[in-house]
Amino acid sequence: MALDGLVISNIVNELSEALTGGRINKIYQPEPDALILGIKNNRTNYKLLISASASLPLIYLTTESPANPTTAPNFCMLLRKHLNGGKILSVTQPGLERIIHFHIEHLNEMGDICEKILIVELMGKHSNIIFCQPDMTIIDSIKHISANVSSVREVLPGRAYFIAETQHKLNPLDVDQVTFLTQVLSQPLSVSKAIYSTITGISPLIAEEICFRASIDSGISTKALSELEQLHLYKTFERLTEDIRERRYLPNIVSDESTPVEFSSTQLTCYGELQEEIFDSISDVLQYYYAARNAATRIRQRSSDLRRIVTTALDRCRKKYALQERQLKDTEKKDKYRIYGEMINTYGYSLEPGSKVLDCINYYTNEEIHVPLNPQLTPHENSVKYFERYNKLKRTFDALSIQIQETRDELEHLDSISTSLDIAVSEDDLVQVKEELIQYGYIKRHFSGKKGNKKVRINSKPFHYISSDGFHMYVGKNNFQNEELTFKIASGNDWWFHAKGIPGSHVIVKTEGKELPDRTFEEAGRLAAYYSKGRSAEKVEIDYIQKKQVKKTPGGKPGFVIYHTNYSLLIEPKIDNIQPVE
Repeated sequence: MALDGLVISNIVNELSEALTGGRINKIYQPEPDALILGIKNNRTNYKLLISASASLPLIYLTTESPANPTTAPNFCMLLRKHLNGGKILSVTQPGLERIIHFHIEHLNEMGDICEKILIVELMGKHSNIIFCQPDMTIIDSIKHISANVSSVREVLPGRAYFIAETQHKLNPLDVDQVTFLTQVLSQPLSVSKAIYSTITGISPLIAEEICFRASIDSGISTKALSELEQLHLYKTFERLTEDIRERRYLPNIVSDESTPVEFSSTQLTCYGELQEEIFDSISDVLQYYYAARNAATRIRQRSSDLRRIVTTALDRCRKKYALQERQLKDTEKKDKYRIYGEMINTYGYSLEPGSKVLDCINYYTNEEIHVPLNPQLTPHENSVKYFERYNKLKRTFDALSIQIQETRDELEHLDSISTSLDIAVSEDDLVQVKEELIQYGYIKRHFSGKKGNKKVRINSKPFHYISSDGFHMYVGKNNFQNEELTFKIASGNDWWFHAKGIPGSHVIVKTEGKELPDRTFEEAGRLAAYYSKGRSAEKVEIDYIQKKQVKKTPGGKPGFVIYHTNYSLLIEPKIDNIQPVE
């Protein structure tokens, strides 16, 4: 993901239409490298967010109001001094660079009309916000770059501003057919890399898109292209640049299920299988995209401690299970010792004193058997020794059989909690998962004050979908919700779905006394497949049965059930076309 020249062009066009002629009435600096400009134009108040963050540079019109420091930083105070009440004359982009120029008219201390330029550079770790005179002399910047930091360009008060041209890239709006063939496709690189490394404003994503539209493998060498393929590639590139010139933008986001994957200002046909959503505004795209990505990042960060606890418990449990299985395998010879004892009791009367072995017929198999003996013991004492070994191993076998089942149950429980963490989409969902870990002793509950036993407030609710045929479908996000859905919300004739043999959500379809169409069965099955550990598989086997046939496991963990005579279906874990209920 990147704010490439194409997206910046779309932003500039949008900001130019909305803000040109507007007055700046508020300037805030909520972060060391970010600004909020309040602008009033045509009786509308706008908030422009500008961030020069090295990890997340961006600019868009926003509706959010970040908290501001009590004392404004120096750069913010400088902008307030010069630009409060200033009029935005124009918003421009040099070439297709990731740079935006705000030309602003204001009154100086003497009351004379002056002009300043606020330059926003959105270039990853080199991003900056620079305040300049009309002759491009730098007044100040939100980040100071000295010669010790960059040998290419200093960004300091009094220095001349210029765009560093270390890469000597071509302006895509000036590239004609001859230039494209002789300078771009002459590079000894793969086709996509040749495009984005020689043309400014073209990101690897857009280079891939151009190749895809031209039906050319982006990974092949430019030398492998035929003349016809070269011409077709240029024509595809030319149509894209024509869209930029004519300002034909298509702000969109492509998502994998509900997770945003990429955004652009042109249609991303190279993501054919993913879901595309078109927006009216590139600002809406950026605000939605970053909000969704930040929420996903925040959930991953918040869940990291819980994941570490679950992972540690799973590793410990797996080691214990492996050890118990090895110990159980050692008990397999217990029956051999019992048979030895029985053979000695049956045939021992014929043994000579001091015998080292008893050769006889095993009356269980009618085969000859050789029973080792301790020559210093009597036959009876030898049989007693073998029965003692048998009884010890039998006791070990009985105890281990119970312990192994308990360990297996614990593994399944922890695996289901791990899946719940994968399914969680909000901090409320994590609260419920944490409560389950506390109740089963994986986390200690911390009490504070006299009200330490106060019950944790749970706001998380199951997912809710509507089938294409109008039936309500509910999906548990964790074991507690699975338990509640199956045994409190579902009635006897409702249908219950679950991925076969792997951790996952219980899916309940409310029938309201009606017969379910085949399409609803399939959609419920896809939900059960998607919200399971098998989400990444091509197909997942799903068990489904009426709820009245589902029973709670006696003494089992929440959400663990037993059932018999179920139906099954094999289905893809895709839920693109299933309608969620907000």
